[in-house]
Amino acid sequence: MLTLYFSPGACSTASHIALEEIGLPYVERRTVIEKGENKVEAYLKINPRGRVPALVIDDGRVLVENTAILIYLGRRFPESGLLPTDPFQEALCISTMVWFSNAVHPSFTHFRHPQRFTEDAAAQPSVKEMGNKNFWTYCREIDSLLTGKDWIIGKEFSVADCYALVFYAWGVIAKLPMNELGSYTAFKERMSERPAVRKVLESERSVLVRAG
Repeated sequence: MLTLYFSPGACSTASHIALEEIGLPYVERRTVIEKGENKVEAYLKINPRGRVPALVIDDGRVLVENTAILIYLGRRFPESGLLPTDPFQEALCISTMVWFSNAVHPSFTHFRHPQRFTEDAAAQPSVKEMGNKNFWTYCREIDSLLTGKDWIIGKEFSVADCYALVFYAWGVIAKLPMNELGSYTAFKERMSERPAVRKVLESERSVLVRAG
């Protein structure tokens, strides 16, 4: 049985949603970052980097990083429809998730944790401000990707949508005017109507649930 290590509200929400969408039994292991549970010895044996998510597959091997986990789940369970079957659409899905992990996610980290990028306390407000500015730019780009479409890639729901929802929640946390992004907000509402997504958001006590 698959085991997912995740922290509520973190980027691991994407992998959590994907597993729930598949509909097969799996084991949940809450590893709350705010409590430092990702840095304890037991978890570091699972993922020495001390990050979430981590997916332990049936034979005990461990897979980390959202993009890798989401691709793995989509390919292992093709009947779930989580990964496009057309080669170009699949590559586009992967490309989008790489952009999420390499650009969108780090911009929020600069805003949320500027101390990770400079030890100079006087410089941290500037790092935080630039991170916030870049993150908002990326949120608007995601909004444009969704214009005239229900889903990020093509006409069908995919793992890229699991990942895209994470950033909407983070925008709410950052107190950005997410409601101004009409296509992205409509996407958030569509996602919240999916039973698997709703179950995960409620389980993780997501800000999206609290925000109604």
